[in-house]
Amino acid sequence: MNPLNNQVYPVIWHNDAVSLIDQTRIPNEYAFVEIHRSEDMARAIKTMIVRGAPAIGVAAAYGMYLGAREIQTDNRDRFLQQLEQVAAMLRATRPTAVNLFWAISRTLKVAYETLGTVDDIKKVLLQTAQDIQLEDLQTCRLIGDNGLKALPASPEKLTLLTHCNAGALATGGYGTALGVVRSAWREGRLNKLFADETRPRLQGAKLTTWECAQEGIPVTLITDSMAAHCMKQGLIHAVVVGADRIAANGDAANKIGTYSLALVARAHNVPFFVAAPLSTIDFELASGSEIPIEEREPTEIYQVGDTMLTPVSGVEYYNPAFDVTPADLITAIITENGVFAAGELALSRERQVQ
Repeated sequence: MNPLNNQVYPVIWHNDAVSLIDQTRIPNEYAFVEIHRSEDMARAIKTMIVRGAPAIGVAAAYGMYLGAREIQTDNRDRFLQQLEQVAAMLRATRPTAVNLFWAISRTLKVAYETLGTVDDIKKVLLQTAQDIQLEDLQTCRLIGDNGLKALPASPEKLTLLTHCNAGALATGGYGTALGVVRSAWREGRLNKLFADETRPRLQGAKLTTWECAQEGIPVTLITDSMAAHCMKQGLIHAVVVGADRIAANGDAANKIGTYSLALVARAHNVPFFVAAPLSTIDFELASGSEIPIEEREPTEIYQVGDTMLTPVSGVEYYNPAFDVTPADLITAIITENGVFAAGELALSRERQVQ
């Protein structure tokens, strides 16, 4: 599958199974994990073999099909009851990324609305997962092009800053924030990209720089604490990040450290953009205070590989994986349907309905 001329696809349906790029092994190894069971898909999402809100949604949709395939009954009602159990298992993997819940809800809706036999429902679930994947590829290209139009008009060659990884690895294969970067590079508007290291899991260092290196996009790695210095030196023209969930008022949850980056950008009058598909907007939540924040294992902050970074005892740990950037710090939210002020997301919903 290569509909958008990009070679990195984190989720691939092949030979009646799902192949996932093992993102925990990049950049040292470019390897795939083959998934045959819904339980294994849930584990892959939980352990971040696949990560990034849109990619998690795609993986979850395939996980729903794998779970449906495992159900051994021809009775429609029993099948749907067991499919609900698969959905519950997948929902429990990552609480913050709304695309996970969106994809599961979409596949369940299709299952309930499909007439015919249980086998007919299973076939439609596979097609739905493939549709979600292709739609995400197309959506990300639109986000990239819309974002290009929203970037500052000058200078002609921009230097952008991003946090975490919102690229091909985090989506169906093109990227949200990195989709904007790719579009800028394609049109000759990008000078270089600064990538935050993104502690504690180092997705910026491991994944974003790897993606850029694959395509020859100029990238400079900095630690998270260097962003303010770089902006003060006038090195950054705009910040573009992704999001795992956006509330109705425009508050946006993204990888931990995004909120502080937004504060630094505001202090230096640097535009701060959030790039995300409409499926990331949770209109059921009035504000970011209602977004659940995942807390992960403390090993991520006290250990790198087999190396301990802190004393063995006498230290407590707090490891939230996300923070919420208030809408008033966001210059605009870039979607496939256009670019909107954070407080005007209702317009994006209206345009989607039209």
